[in-house]
Amino acid sequence: MRLTVYLSGEIHTDWRDEIRLGAKGHGLDIVFTEPVTDHAASDDCGATILGEEPSKFWHDHKGAKLNAIRTRKAIQDADIVVVRFGEQYRQWNAAFDAGYAAALGKSLVVMHGADHAHALKEVDAAALAVAETPAQVVEILQYVQTGALPR
Repeated sequence: MRLTVYLSGEIHTDWRDEIRLGAKGHGLDIVFTEPVTDHAASDDCGATILGEEPSKFWHDHKGAKLNAIRTRKAIQDADIVVVRFGEQYRQWNAAFDAGYAAALGKSLVVMHGADHAHALKEVDAAALAVAETPAQVVEILQYVQTGALPR
């Protein structure tokens, strides 16, 4: 069975590439989707396309709405949503994506380090799996798609 997996969250490390490469290495039939990971493009898309804003609030508001079009579609189309919470920034958008996926009844996998376990306890409670590494996510995807345990 082909899976569509949306990779949400932190954009400052290569965790998405690790998951894609791991899935490919296991021969998994997965289509991966993701948000715009070019930080400047994501931040400035609304003002660039719809016109500049003198207020940072409205600049960000326009960008958030345009990004939401892409994000909503990708989450709605996903079989599994993986949300990564990184170490460097508080990712409120990642928490929102996790909540949206949970509200839609999507299979949710959350990934973060042990130091975020308390802060993300409600998000973790909504997830079907909580992983710490991209390799664990790949093993989850392998098991879901093939029913086989990792070797």
